[in-house]
Amino acid sequence: MTREERVVVIGAGIGGLTAAALLAKAGCQVTVVEANPYPGGSAATFFHKGYCFEAGATVVGGLHESGPLQQLGDLLGMFLPARAQDPAWTVHLPDREIALWRDGRDVAAQFPASAEFWRQQRQIADMTWSLAARGLPFPPVDAVEALQLARLGLASLPAGWRFVPFGVRTAADWLRRQGLQGDARFHRFIDSQLLISAQATAMTVNTIYAATALDLPRQGVHHLRGGIGVLSWQLAENLQSLGGKILYRHQALGIRVKNRRAVALEVRKGKRSSQSFILPADFCIANTTPWSLQRLLGESSPRKMQREVQRRSETQGAFVLHLGLRDSRLPSQLYSHHHIISDYAGPLAEGRSLFLSISPAWDETRAPAGFRAATVSTHTRVQPWWSLLEGDSAAYAERKQVYADSLLERIEQVFPGFKAAVELCLPGSPVTYQYYTGRHKGMVGGFPQASLWSARGPQTGIDNLLLVGDSVFPGQSTAAVALGGMRVAKLARRKLRQGKR
Repeated sequence: MTREERVVVIGAGIGGLTAAALLAKAGCQVTVVEANPYPGGSAATFFHKGYCFEAGATVVGGLHESGPLQQLGDLLGMFLPARAQDPAWTVHLPDREIALWRDGRDVAAQFPASAEFWRQQRQIADMTWSLAARGLPFPPVDAVEALQLARLGLASLPAGWRFVPFGVRTAADWLRRQGLQGDARFHRFIDSQLLISAQATAMTVNTIYAATALDLPRQGVHHLRGGIGVLSWQLAENLQSLGGKILYRHQALGIRVKNRRAVALEVRKGKRSSQSFILPADFCIANTTPWSLQRLLGESSPRKMQREVQRRSETQGAFVLHLGLRDSRLPSQLYSHHHIISDYAGPLAEGRSLFLSISPAWDETRAPAGFRAATVSTHTRVQPWWSLLEGDSAAYAERKQVYADSLLERIEQVFPGFKAAVELCLPGSPVTYQYYTGRHKGMVGGFPQASLWSARGPQTGIDNLLLVGDSVFPGQSTAAVALGGMRVAKLARRKLRQGKR
């Protein structure tokens, strides 16, 4: 390929930057359009009063051998300032604490009857990690990818085929077959872990995806010095060193389509400018949700895309607190990540399940001396926040305060004295996420990973326009969207070569 092939990427999230950097390395003329003054999207960092806060994602996985981020670093010659975190996080159930060590010793001790479950989980996860490392094109978007997938399947014979039945079962079926469905505590533990990694519970999450999602503590999680946004900054710098461009503070207004191909992107500098300009494109990649892509396409949106956004249910959002904490008032020997589940019944959302991440004491870049930066998040439905804002802004503000107080109180119950350490508290709702990330209604995390056969691929109905990010399988997490970005880059390169014939 040559620099004559113009690729425009909408959004500087991890998926978009991954695809952009790899395409620039392949010789394309790449331009990324980003509305914010910094990269990262939902995996960005931002600065406020001396703190470096993580905007959304706080856990970094995929740096194990042949893991997605390790592969990406090797491809682009990047070195991430990472330090391993073991245990990955601590789960606080109403009557017990479970540290998720890489060797699984605490889980085994707390739930001794689950040994066979975890043996199968490791086998399934090893198989899927192996397939992913070889470029798993799932779900296939055309005959070429279908053939690649078939070859991978044949290569996994005979060992991998014994797991085929798991592809049509839910994790709840798996628990039932293991005789674990009656253990309410273990079921709640599994549900809570799947909610943060698959956006759904065992009742609907596919077994193969569940086994891989539950594998993150075993594969290992890391801290990046400077916060998770370091990954996006390194990708951005890598892209620019390869000749690519990033237009920060530029907003995508619309994708122009001619003869069923994307030919240009209309762009405006800043949010208030009345002037726009055109970026010609031979290929487009949208690091957006399907709803946002539909808006950009307007009347040029394919009917299949229109039907998709009409039938898809809204995904969940997040209510988040960004906290400045006085270090001297925190418990000593406090691990960085904590998952707090308040009870054994009821939906795991709206504060009943929350994730707390505290910057490590060794990373002095994250907070003023003597302080730590923290992020607290819980799943929440998006529409009630928008309805309140539109109907009664005072009620919206009151709800934000109620949620903030509730989350802090639940942390206080686990760590007495925690509230006294809070020196700064910035609450954010789905409305906040929509404002800063441009995501439709502030929805985050991608689609719940239920049936593998309904997983969403990167196709859009326009041959030279692909979707990337957490809406595309394998879904959320920095590792997953990087894996999706690598796949989209390969697919774009092939389609560009085909277009030249």
